[in-house]
Amino acid sequence: MPRSENRSIAKVVGASLIGTTIEWYDFFLYGSAAALVFNKLFFPGSDPLTGTLLSFATYAIGFLARPLGGLVFGHFGDRVGRKKLLVFSLLLMGGSTCAMGLLPTYATVGVAAPLLLTALRLVQGFALGGEWGGAVLIVSEHGDDRRRGFWASWPQCGAPGGNLLATAVLAILAAVQSDAAFTAWGWRIPFLLSGVLVIIGLWIRLTVTESPVFLAAQEKARQRGEQHRAPAVEVFRGAWRRVLITIGARMAENVSYYVLTAFILVYVTGPLGLSKSAGLNAVLIGSAIHFVTIPLWGALSDRIGRRPVYLFGAVAMAGWAFVFFALMDTRSSGMIILAATIGLVLHGAMYGPQAAFFAEQFPTRVRYTGLSIGGQLSSIAAGALAPIVAVALFKEFGGTLAVSLYVVVMCVLTVIAVTSAKETAGSSLHDEQPTTAPQPATR
Repeated sequence: MPRSENRSIAKVVGASLIGTTIEWYDFFLYGSAAALVFNKLFFPGSDPLTGTLLSFATYAIGFLARPLGGLVFGHFGDRVGRKKLLVFSLLLMGGSTCAMGLLPTYATVGVAAPLLLTALRLVQGFALGGEWGGAVLIVSEHGDDRRRGFWASWPQCGAPGGNLLATAVLAILAAVQSDAAFTAWGWRIPFLLSGVLVIIGLWIRLTVTESPVFLAAQEKARQRGEQHRAPAVEVFRGAWRRVLITIGARMAENVSYYVLTAFILVYVTGPLGLSKSAGLNAVLIGSAIHFVTIPLWGALSDRIGRRPVYLFGAVAMAGWAFVFFALMDTRSSGMIILAATIGLVLHGAMYGPQAAFFAEQFPTRVRYTGLSIGGQLSSIAAGALAPIVAVALFKEFGGTLAVSLYVVVMCVLTVIAVTSAKETAGSSLHDEQPTTAPQPATR
């Protein structure tokens, strides 16, 4: 690739990575605040446990809004372009997060406080549902075919990057503030900080050019006088199998991630009787290494194919689901860190090649819609439910074996989905794979 093209794709990657990091920062920040202060400030009429459950219920609502966001953003992203929707998603996510930092509490406005919080959480989920597909697509469609796995894996680093950023900000505030000060006003600072981050991300994203693949596809359609159906209709009528592959491929990746980063905190502080810091430190260190290794897995998928790397991650995760808890049960801080870190590295084998693999499943005219619908529907079935299912299984069967088997079942589903897909590494995104026949333009 010429040096000028390298600089161009690096700029696009930087814009996508910064944007996804900010949006995941906003999304993860809510989860941390839900555990620390929202139960006291927005649901004080309940007993502490019920307040916490209600607080986390609003956290789950964000996942429910993600498929709708994927559908709406996908529709317009396939019609008017990737860049415009990426800018809008960033503004929407940042605006809702800043507004959370300005919300009155239950003590001030009563029941209106949790209702406003829930509404803003829905906006967050809606924005994130549209963000992911656009971020990975604009990189995939700018990069060359030979190194697409590597370049497209960088926006995926936004998840561990956002998690790290949110946790770091909260840790700094906890170190310099008393619990009383943090509960009174300190919790608002990370939410308001999102406004500054959004301005930086917006400035960078506005300098990025529109996807050349999208522009070329639009020009071809104009020259041929083609008029396509609504992208969602075309996806469900002609590409439903690819949507199912996308959903299935995400099951193990999504479930394992939330077991490794969310259920670990429940297990460490509950059955193991250790401090919360033991789990948080493990997640922090694991996330830092996760961030570094995701692009390495993406690069490997360029060399040996998307499917081998993805399948390795799913099969290895099925085995690690048992080793993970065995290491945790030692109650050793070092072993707990090792359990989370290796688990997240194996997760990266699925997450790294995922962006390019999914983008290569759909033709340009419905790529944003297909990618977003498949990716976000799985977030409900897997991501939103994973911590709840894991806790319920542990409680019902009195041990971690059931949780490990739950992860294994999801890994089997992912293996089936990935083996059902064709190998796509190195394929051209300019090649229009037919879904349903385009309709001639009416005059």
